[in-house]
Amino acid sequence: MTQTNRNTTTSDRLTTVLSYGVLILLGYLVFVIVAPFIRPLAWSAVMAIFFYPLYLRVEKHMRPTYAALLSTVAVTLLLIVPVLLVLLYASKEAIDGSARIQGMINGGAAALPTHFIDWLQARLPGSLQDIDLMGPLRQGAERIASYLASSLGGMLKNLLSFFVSLFIVLFALFFMFRDGGAILRAARHLIPFDPEIQESMLGESRDLIFASVAVALLIAAIQGTLGGIAFGLTGLPAPVFMGVLIAFFSIVPVVGSALIWFPAAVWLVLSGHWGKAIVVAAICGGVAGVADNLVRPLLLRNRTRLNDLLLFISILGGLDAFGLLGLVAGPTIVAAALGVFRVYMERRERLEKATA
Repeated sequence: MTQTNRNTTTSDRLTTVLSYGVLILLGYLVFVIVAPFIRPLAWSAVMAIFFYPLYLRVEKHMRPTYAALLSTVAVTLLLIVPVLLVLLYASKEAIDGSARIQGMINGGAAALPTHFIDWLQARLPGSLQDIDLMGPLRQGAERIASYLASSLGGMLKNLLSFFVSLFIVLFALFFMFRDGGAILRAARHLIPFDPEIQESMLGESRDLIFASVAVALLIAAIQGTLGGIAFGLTGLPAPVFMGVLIAFFSIVPVVGSALIWFPAAVWLVLSGHWGKAIVVAAICGGVAGVADNLVRPLLLRNRTRLNDLLLFISILGGLDAFGLLGLVAGPTIVAAALGVFRVYMERRERLEKATA
Protein backbone atom coordinates (compact mmCIF):
# COMPACT_ATOMS: atom_id res chain seq x y z
CA MET A 1 0.00 0.00 0.00
CA THR A 2 1.45 3.39 -1.00
CA GLN A 3 1.86 6.33 1.33
CA THR A 4 -0.89 8.19 -0.57
CA ASN A 5 -3.38 5.33 -0.08
CA ARG A 6 -2.53 5.15 3.63
CA ASN A 7 -3.09 8.88 4.04
CA THR A 8 -6.38 8.65 2.15
CA THR A 9 -7.57 5.74 4.33
CA THR A 10 -6.60 7.55 7.52
CA SER A 11 -8.32 10.71 6.30
CA ASP A 12 -11.50 8.75 5.46
CA ARG A 13 -11.55 7.12 8.89
CA LEU A 14 -11.00 10.44 10.60
CA THR A 15 -13.80 12.01 8.54
CA THR A 16 -16.13 9.15 9.46
CA VAL A 17 -15.32 9.45 13.17
CA LEU A 18 -15.80 13.21 13.08
CA SER A 19 -19.08 12.84 11.17
CA TYR A 20 -20.48 10.39 13.72
CA GLY A 21 -19.20 12.60 16.55
CA VAL A 22 -20.98 15.64 15.09
CA LEU A 23 -24.19 13.62 14.61
CA ILE A 24 -24.07 12.36 18.21
CA LEU A 25 -23.41 15.87 19.50
CA LEU A 26 -26.26 17.32 17.45
CA GLY A 27 -28.57 14.54 18.60
CA TYR A 28 -27.67 15.21 22.23
CA LEU A 29 -28.24 18.95 21.85
CA VAL A 30 -31.60 18.35 20.19
CA PHE A 31 -32.55 16.04 23.06
CA VAL A 32 -31.57 18.70 25.62
CA ILE A 33 -33.77 21.24 23.83
CA VAL A 34 -36.74 18.89 23.48
CA ALA A 35 -36.44 17.19 26.91
CA PRO A 36 -38.67 19.68 28.82
CA PHE A 37 -41.47 18.93 26.35
CA ILE A 38 -41.08 15.15 26.11
CA ARG A 39 -44.27 14.34 28.02
CA PRO A 40 -46.67 16.63 26.10
CA LEU A 41 -45.09 15.57 22.81
CA ALA A 42 -45.49 11.93 23.80
CA TRP A 43 -49.18 12.53 24.62
CA SER A 44 -49.57 14.12 21.19
CA ALA A 45 -47.93 11.13 19.51
CA VAL A 46 -50.15 8.66 21.38
CA MET A 47 -53.34 10.53 20.47
CA ALA A 48 -52.17 10.92 16.89
CA ILE A 49 -51.72 7.14 16.64
CA PHE A 50 -55.24 6.49 17.90
CA PHE A 51 -57.05 9.19 15.93
CA TYR A 52 -55.06 9.24 12.70
CA PRO A 53 -57.72 7.12 10.91
CA LEU A 54 -60.23 9.87 11.80
CA TYR A 55 -57.95 12.47 10.26
CA LEU A 56 -57.56 10.41 7.07
CA ARG A 57 -61.35 10.27 6.66
CA VAL A 58 -61.68 14.02 7.15
CA GLU A 59 -58.78 14.69 4.77
CA LYS A 60 -60.71 13.09 1.92
CA HIS A 61 -63.12 16.03 1.98
CA MET A 62 -60.80 19.02 2.56
CA ARG A 63 -57.22 20.27 2.49
CA PRO A 64 -54.73 18.67 4.95
CA THR A 65 -54.38 21.84 7.02
CA TYR A 66 -58.12 22.24 7.53
CA ALA A 67 -58.52 18.49 8.13
CA ALA A 68 -55.80 18.57 10.80
CA LEU A 69 -57.38 21.60 12.45
CA LEU A 70 -60.85 20.03 12.45
CA SER A 71 -59.51 16.71 13.78
CA THR A 72 -57.63 18.48 16.58
CA VAL A 73 -60.74 20.43 17.58
CA ALA A 74 -62.80 17.22 17.50
CA VAL A 75 -60.33 15.36 19.74
CA THR A 76 -60.29 18.33 22.12
CA LEU A 77 -64.07 18.60 22.41
CA LEU A 78 -64.93 14.89 22.37
CA LEU A 79 -62.07 13.50 24.46
CA ILE A 80 -59.85 15.97 26.28
CA VAL A 81 -62.52 18.32 27.65
CA PRO A 82 -64.80 15.51 28.99
CA VAL A 83 -61.85 13.69 30.56
CA LEU A 84 -60.64 16.89 32.25
CA LEU A 85 -64.14 17.62 33.59
CA VAL A 86 -64.52 14.07 34.93
CA LEU A 87 -61.09 14.12 36.60
CA LEU A 88 -61.73 17.57 38.08
CA TYR A 89 -65.09 16.52 39.52
CA ALA A 90 -63.64 13.19 40.71
CA SER A 91 -60.86 15.04 42.54
CA LYS A 92 -63.42 17.27 44.24
CA GLU A 93 -65.47 14.23 45.26
CA ALA A 94 -62.35 12.51 46.58
CA ILE A 95 -61.52 15.48 48.83
CA ASP A 96 -65.11 15.80 50.06
CA GLY A 97 -65.44 12.03 50.53
CA SER A 98 -62.26 11.74 52.55
CA ALA A 99 -63.43 14.59 54.79
CA ARG A 100 -66.77 12.81 55.32
CA ILE A 101 -65.09 9.51 56.12
CA GLN A 102 -62.77 11.24 58.56
CA GLY A 103 -65.77 12.87 60.22
CA MET A 104 -67.53 9.51 60.48
CA ILE A 105 -64.52 7.87 62.06
CA ASN A 106 -63.92 10.78 64.42
CA GLY A 107 -67.57 10.40 65.41
CA GLY A 108 -66.81 6.93 66.71
CA ALA A 109 -68.79 3.75 66.41
CA ALA A 110 -72.09 5.63 66.33
CA ALA A 111 -71.28 6.74 62.81
CA LEU A 112 -71.04 3.13 61.66
CA PRO A 113 -73.76 0.46 61.47
CA THR A 114 -74.47 -0.37 65.14
CA HIS A 115 -75.39 -3.99 64.58
CA PHE A 116 -72.13 -4.53 62.69
CA ILE A 117 -70.08 -3.12 65.55
CA ASP A 118 -72.01 -5.28 68.06
CA TRP A 119 -71.59 -8.36 65.89
CA LEU A 120 -67.85 -7.79 65.57
CA GLN A 121 -67.32 -7.04 69.27
CA ALA A 122 -69.29 -10.13 70.31
CA ARG A 123 -66.99 -12.41 68.35
CA LEU A 124 -63.73 -11.04 69.69
CA PRO A 125 -62.03 -12.83 72.59
CA GLY A 126 -62.68 -11.33 76.00
CA SER A 127 -59.16 -9.96 76.25
CA LEU A 128 -59.68 -8.05 72.99
CA GLN A 129 -63.14 -6.65 73.77
CA ASP A 130 -61.70 -3.27 74.76
CA ILE A 131 -59.49 -2.90 71.70
CA ASP A 132 -59.84 0.38 69.80
CA LEU A 133 -61.16 -0.67 66.41
CA MET A 134 -61.48 2.91 65.26
CA GLY A 135 -57.84 3.91 65.80
CA PRO A 136 -56.36 2.35 62.61
CA LEU A 137 -59.35 3.55 60.58
CA ARG A 138 -58.99 7.06 61.94
CA GLN A 139 -55.27 7.14 61.12
CA GLY A 140 -55.93 5.80 57.63
CA ALA A 141 -58.58 8.43 56.98
CA GLU A 142 -56.27 11.18 58.19
CA ARG A 143 -53.50 10.00 55.89
CA ILE A 144 -55.85 9.77 52.92
CA ALA A 145 -57.24 13.25 53.59
CA SER A 146 -53.73 14.66 53.98
CA TYR A 147 -52.52 12.99 50.78
CA LEU A 148 -55.50 14.17 48.73
CA ALA A 149 -55.24 17.70 50.12
CA SER A 150 -51.52 17.90 49.32
CA SER A 151 -52.10 16.44 45.83
CA LEU A 152 -54.83 19.00 45.14
CA GLY A 153 -52.56 21.77 46.40
CA GLY A 154 -49.79 20.58 44.10
CA MET A 155 -52.21 20.51 41.16
CA LEU A 156 -53.32 24.07 41.86
CA LYS A 157 -49.70 25.25 42.11
CA ASN A 158 -48.88 23.64 38.75
CA LEU A 159 -52.07 24.82 37.08
CA LEU A 160 -50.24 27.24 34.77
CA SER A 161 -47.69 24.57 33.83
CA PHE A 162 -50.54 22.14 33.15
CA PHE A 163 -52.29 24.48 30.71
CA VAL A 164 -49.00 25.25 28.97
CA SER A 165 -48.41 21.52 28.53
CA LEU A 166 -52.00 21.07 27.30
CA PHE A 167 -51.46 23.82 24.72
CA ILE A 168 -48.27 22.07 23.54
CA VAL A 169 -50.17 18.76 23.29
CA LEU A 170 -52.87 20.24 21.07
CA PHE A 171 -50.43 22.36 19.05
CA ALA A 172 -48.21 19.33 18.37
CA LEU A 173 -51.24 17.14 17.65
CA PHE A 174 -52.24 19.46 14.79
CA PHE A 175 -48.82 19.06 13.14
CA MET A 176 -48.74 15.31 13.76
CA PHE A 177 -52.05 15.02 11.96
CA ARG A 178 -51.04 17.28 9.08
CA ASP A 179 -47.47 15.98 8.68
CA GLY A 180 -48.09 12.41 9.87
CA GLY A 181 -47.17 10.91 6.49
CA ALA A 182 -43.85 12.75 6.37
CA ILE A 183 -43.07 11.82 9.98
CA LEU A 184 -43.82 8.16 9.23
CA ARG A 185 -41.59 8.21 6.14
CA ALA A 186 -38.75 9.71 8.18
CA ALA A 187 -39.24 7.08 10.88
CA ARG A 188 -39.02 4.29 8.31
CA HIS A 189 -35.50 5.41 7.40
CA LEU A 190 -34.49 4.70 11.00
CA ILE A 191 -35.82 1.11 10.91
CA PRO A 192 -32.99 -1.14 9.65
CA PHE A 193 -35.22 -3.54 7.67
CA ASP A 194 -36.48 -3.96 4.14
CA PRO A 195 -39.63 -2.00 3.13
CA GLU A 196 -41.70 -5.21 3.06
CA ILE A 197 -40.70 -6.07 6.63
CA GLN A 198 -41.26 -2.47 7.71
CA GLU A 199 -44.84 -2.58 6.42
CA SER A 200 -45.49 -5.85 8.23
CA MET A 201 -44.00 -4.52 11.47
CA LEU A 202 -45.99 -1.30 11.34
CA GLY A 203 -49.20 -3.17 10.55
CA GLU A 204 -48.68 -5.72 13.32
CA SER A 205 -47.81 -2.97 15.82
CA ARG A 206 -50.88 -0.97 14.80
CA ASP A 207 -53.16 -3.99 15.30
CA LEU A 208 -51.63 -4.82 18.68
CA ILE A 209 -51.93 -1.22 19.86
CA PHE A 210 -55.58 -1.08 18.84
CA ALA A 211 -56.47 -4.48 20.26
CA SER A 212 -54.57 -4.08 23.52
CA VAL A 213 -54.76 -0.37 24.34
CA ALA A 214 -57.77 1.15 22.59
CA VAL A 215 -60.10 -1.74 23.40
CA ALA A 216 -58.89 -1.91 27.01
CA LEU A 217 -59.52 1.83 27.46
CA LEU A 218 -62.97 1.56 25.90
CA ILE A 219 -63.93 -1.37 28.15
CA ALA A 220 -62.57 0.55 31.16
CA ALA A 221 -64.70 3.57 30.19
CA ILE A 222 -67.81 1.39 29.89
CA GLN A 223 -67.25 -0.28 33.27
CA GLY A 224 -66.38 3.04 34.92
CA THR A 225 -69.52 4.71 33.56
CA LEU A 226 -71.76 1.85 34.66
CA GLY A 227 -70.05 1.74 38.05
CA GLY A 228 -70.54 5.46 38.57
CA ILE A 229 -74.22 5.13 37.62
CA ALA A 230 -74.64 2.25 40.10
CA PHE A 231 -73.04 4.25 42.91
CA GLY A 232 -75.18 7.27 42.07
CA LEU A 233 -78.44 5.28 41.96
CA THR A 234 -77.79 3.66 45.34
CA GLY A 235 -76.70 6.87 47.08
CA LEU A 236 -73.12 5.77 47.70
CA PRO A 237 -70.68 8.68 48.11
CA ALA A 238 -68.42 10.05 45.34
CA PRO A 239 -69.97 8.19 42.37
CA VAL A 240 -67.76 9.93 39.79
CA PHE A 241 -64.57 9.27 41.75
CA MET A 242 -65.54 5.64 42.34
CA GLY A 243 -66.39 5.30 38.64
CA VAL A 244 -62.86 6.47 37.79
CA LEU A 245 -61.43 3.90 40.23
CA ILE A 246 -63.61 1.15 38.74
CA ALA A 247 -62.39 2.10 35.25
CA PHE A 248 -58.76 1.94 36.37
CA PHE A 249 -59.08 -1.34 38.27
CA SER A 250 -60.97 -2.98 35.40
CA ILE A 251 -57.56 -3.65 33.82
CA VAL A 252 -56.47 -5.79 36.79
CA PRO A 253 -56.46 -9.47 35.72
CA VAL A 254 -59.01 -11.92 37.22
CA VAL A 255 -60.59 -9.69 39.92
CA GLY A 256 -60.78 -6.44 37.95
CA SER A 257 -63.26 -3.78 39.04
CA ALA A 258 -64.67 -6.07 41.75
CA LEU A 259 -61.87 -4.71 43.95
CA ILE A 260 -63.96 -1.51 44.16
CA TRP A 261 -67.63 -2.41 43.81
CA PHE A 262 -67.64 -5.66 45.83
CA PRO A 263 -66.57 -3.98 49.14
CA ALA A 264 -69.22 -1.31 48.47
CA ALA A 265 -71.88 -4.00 48.02
CA VAL A 266 -70.74 -5.73 51.22
CA TRP A 267 -70.96 -2.41 53.07
CA LEU A 268 -74.53 -1.96 51.85
CA VAL A 269 -75.41 -5.48 53.05
CA LEU A 270 -73.90 -4.80 56.48
CA SER A 271 -75.85 -1.54 56.60
CA GLY A 272 -79.07 -3.43 55.93
CA HIS A 273 -79.58 -2.12 52.35
CA TRP A 274 -79.96 -5.44 50.57
CA GLY A 275 -81.80 -3.97 47.60
CA LYS A 276 -79.11 -1.40 46.93
CA ALA A 277 -76.40 -4.07 47.27
CA ILE A 278 -78.17 -6.17 44.63
CA VAL A 279 -78.39 -3.13 42.31
CA VAL A 280 -74.63 -2.48 42.64
CA ALA A 281 -73.77 -6.16 42.08
CA ALA A 282 -76.17 -6.43 39.12
CA ILE A 283 -74.93 -3.30 37.32
CA CYS A 284 -71.22 -3.55 38.12
CA GLY A 285 -70.86 -7.31 38.06
CA GLY A 286 -73.63 -8.36 35.71
CA VAL A 287 -74.20 -5.66 33.12
CA ALA A 288 -70.54 -4.56 33.01
CA GLY A 289 -69.45 -8.19 32.70
CA VAL A 290 -71.85 -8.79 29.83
CA ALA A 291 -70.69 -5.58 28.14
CA ASP A 292 -67.09 -6.73 28.52
CA ASN A 293 -67.83 -10.16 27.05
CA LEU A 294 -69.83 -8.71 24.15
CA VAL A 295 -67.96 -5.51 23.26
CA ARG A 296 -64.43 -6.88 23.55
CA PRO A 297 -64.91 -9.84 21.14
CA LEU A 298 -66.83 -7.58 18.74
CA LEU A 299 -63.96 -5.07 18.58
CA LEU A 300 -61.16 -7.61 18.61
CA ARG A 301 -62.63 -10.13 16.16
CA ASN A 302 -59.55 -11.94 14.83
CA ARG A 303 -56.97 -9.43 16.06
CA THR A 304 -54.14 -10.57 18.30
CA ARG A 305 -53.58 -8.68 21.55
CA LEU A 306 -51.46 -8.61 24.67
CA ASN A 307 -52.49 -11.09 27.31
CA ASP A 308 -54.09 -9.58 30.41
CA LEU A 309 -51.07 -10.08 32.67
CA LEU A 310 -48.65 -8.44 30.23
CA LEU A 311 -51.11 -5.59 29.67
CA PHE A 312 -51.43 -5.03 33.42
CA ILE A 313 -47.66 -5.13 33.96
CA SER A 314 -47.06 -2.73 31.06
CA ILE A 315 -49.57 -0.27 32.54
CA LEU A 316 -48.04 -0.41 36.03
CA GLY A 317 -44.51 -0.19 34.61
CA GLY A 318 -45.56 2.67 32.36
CA LEU A 319 -47.07 4.56 35.28
CA ASP A 320 -43.87 4.10 37.26
CA ALA A 321 -41.67 5.21 34.35
CA PHE A 322 -43.75 7.98 32.75
CA GLY A 323 -46.37 8.97 35.32
CA LEU A 324 -49.94 9.31 34.07
CA LEU A 325 -48.66 9.15 30.50
CA GLY A 326 -47.63 5.55 31.17
CA LEU A 327 -51.29 4.52 31.40
CA VAL A 328 -51.32 4.62 27.59
CA ALA A 329 -47.63 4.85 26.66
CA GLY A 330 -46.63 1.68 28.56
CA PRO A 331 -48.96 -0.72 26.70
CA THR A 332 -48.37 1.15 23.43
CA ILE A 333 -44.59 0.68 23.66
CA VAL A 334 -44.89 -2.98 24.68
CA ALA A 335 -47.43 -3.68 21.93
CA ALA A 336 -45.23 -2.00 19.31
CA ALA A 337 -42.16 -3.93 20.50
CA LEU A 338 -44.04 -7.24 20.41
CA GLY A 339 -45.34 -6.43 16.94
CA VAL A 340 -41.79 -5.86 15.68
CA PHE A 341 -40.51 -8.98 17.42
CA ARG A 342 -43.35 -11.16 16.10
CA VAL A 343 -42.83 -10.09 12.48
CA TYR A 344 -39.06 -10.61 12.82
CA MET A 345 -39.56 -14.12 14.24
CA GLU A 346 -42.07 -15.07 11.51
CA ARG A 347 -39.68 -13.80 8.84
CA ARG A 348 -36.79 -15.75 10.37
CA GLU A 349 -38.85 -18.96 10.57
CA ARG A 350 -39.81 -18.64 6.90
CA LEU A 351 -36.16 -18.20 5.90
CA GLU A 352 -35.15 -21.23 7.96
CA LYS A 353 -37.83 -23.37 6.30
CA ALA A 354 -36.79 -22.13 2.85
CA THR A 355 -33.14 -23.03 3.45
CA ALA A 356 -33.90 -26.38 5.12
